[in-house]
Amino acid sequence: MSRCDFKIVLLGSEHVGKTSLVLRFVNCRFNAEIPYQNTVGAAFCAKAMRSKEKDYSIGIWDTAGSERYEAMTRIYYRGAHAAIICYEPSSHESWTRLRHWLHELRTVEDSCKVYLCGTKKDLLDGGFVKREVAEEIVNTYSQDLNGHFLTSSKTGENVDELFQKIVDDLAADVEVMKTVTESRLLLTELDKRKSKKDVCAC
Repeated sequence: MSRCDFKIVLLGSEHVGKTSLVLRFVNCRFNAEIPYQNTVGAAFCAKAMRSKEKDYSIGIWDTAGSERYEAMTRIYYRGAHAAIICYEPSSHESWTRLRHWLHELRTVEDSCKVYLCGTKKDLLDGGFVKREVAEEIVNTYSQDLNGHFLTSSKTGENVDELFQKIVDDLAADVEVMKTVTESRLLLTELDKRKSKKDVCAC
């Protein structure tokens, strides 16, 4: 039976680049030629990672950013160990929505670790867009959270670092690891029972 040790959800407005972030991390690719498509509900993917010489499986839920899917999106918060809330530094509107997503998350999963992620860093660095969200505001707001990363799905900058930080933090959390151990033991027991049923008794 398959398992995911850590559940991570991605939140943020549409067009901020959540799906591109996941694809860069999981598949190490970025394709600017693919036309934009709204995520409906949520898309799931998994990846194996290591932290301090131990292996973990993480499940990533890429949720819809459109307001019309909000009610549906909330069901994916449940049981999340960590959340990445994305925004575009060049879009003040996406920053305003970020605060909304954080409030929504806290009402459902208060103990979830939260990481802010500024996307499309390559556009800022190249001068193609102008920053609308001041760094000082972001730094102040993220002080009470678990981290802030400015990433580029196009170049891959800081993408792996973001997810590695999350896994390292979760692996170091005693309470989180307690639930992970319990889940692993339960799945092992279920696998044993299934194996016994599959053995022919003739």
